Amino acid sequence: MPNTPFSPSIDSRPTYARLMPQGAAPAVMVADGEGALALIDLAARDAAVLDLAHVIYVPKGCGHGARLAALDPKGYHEEPSLDAAMPLIERLLDAAHMGTQLYLAGTEGLMGRVSALAMSRGMPLEAIQMEHRGSVARRMQCVHCKGMTEDVTTDPFTCGHCGLTLFVRDHFSRRLGAFQGVCVDAEVPGDIPETVEIQP
Repeated sequence: MPNTPFSPSIDSRPTYARLMPQGAAPAVMVADGEGALALIDLAARDAAVLDLAHVIYVPKGCGHGARLAALDPKGYHEEPSLDAAMPLIERLLDAAHMGTQLYLAGTEGLMGRVSALAMSRGMPLEAIQMEHRGSVARRMQCVHCKGMTEDVTTDPFTCGHCGLTLFVRDHFSRRLGAFQGVCVDAEVPGDIPETVEIQP
């Protein structure tokens, strides 16, 4: 599966390129679901990229873990969810030295959340690469109550924290690692458009 093509949008909307190997530099690699295939493709272009890499994989129902582990990275860790993986990711980022590369692949929720964490730990944006594979579900923040909702696939959607019906905007906050949702019927209460699936 190739990198997901996204329609042109506003400047804050993230765009994703193909992961590019940086040789045998220290690395933290985090992927979920189909993102494993991006890491497998990366290693096929330069196997040395795994020599000093810690790989964290969240399968999300995909069976690519055995193929990732067989690539023999310095460390391989499989976790049942991103929440379960976050303490390990935090430890690896906290222990990272200058020059460490961060490779993220899979869903926008994973990439946004982990890249925001890395930047909060002082990792420069230039050391972070991201490749989208799989679901177009988004991580959304309600701008009204500040609640976060994972895996949003429809527009509009109902905030599970405050109950407002939110418009799924393309505006993305790197600091939060999330898209922003605003009340869709603030001016005319009850005037809510038909729900549609989010498109890339």
